[in-house]
Amino acid sequence: MKIVNHWLLEADQCCSPNQDERPADAVIDSIVIHSISLPPGEFGGGHVSELFCNRLDETAHPYFKEICHLQVSAHVLIERNGACTQYVGFDQRAWHAGQSYFKGRQRFNDFSIGIELEGADDVLYERAQYDKLAQITHALLTQYSAITVANIVGHETISPGRKTDPGAAFDWQRYRASVQSADHT
Repeated sequence: MKIVNHWLLEADQCCSPNQDERPADAVIDSIVIHSISLPPGEFGGGHVSELFCNRLDETAHPYFKEICHLQVSAHVLIERNGACTQYVGFDQRAWHAGQSYFKGRQRFNDFSIGIELEGADDVLYERAQYDKLAQITHALLTQYSAITVANIVGHETISPGRKTDPGAAFDWQRYRASVQSADHT
């Protein structure tokens, strides 16, 4: 995968209004892995994109009435089949981490890239998702030299007690092995 002007060339693009400038002194040095499904436990349907673009129809599902007012986004969503959509340029701040703390730092949106996997804490992720996540991670490690493997964390790590994603179903060992074995040429 290639990144040009902070956008993945191979991703669909759907610009979210839920973004803003990073602080002037922010250095992109972290990746936060999330999971999302809308409605919870259901995949497909395009509702995640609708949420990230403030177009979620609150009448489409009872759960949507609870969340349609939220203004959230991520940089990238990887669907079950490995298709990916980018909502926010990597140089901008996506609104994905919320209240967060890790290694003595807060406000992870300021310096991190948020990647959502279409999934749920207790549902195994698809091979296509791991493959695409490894490709994107490799591109990010190449483009943003301050990102280290040690600074790739789950939402649960930076928001313990508040968030549980990507959950027990996410195979960190598999993911880290795929990142380390990626072709670095």
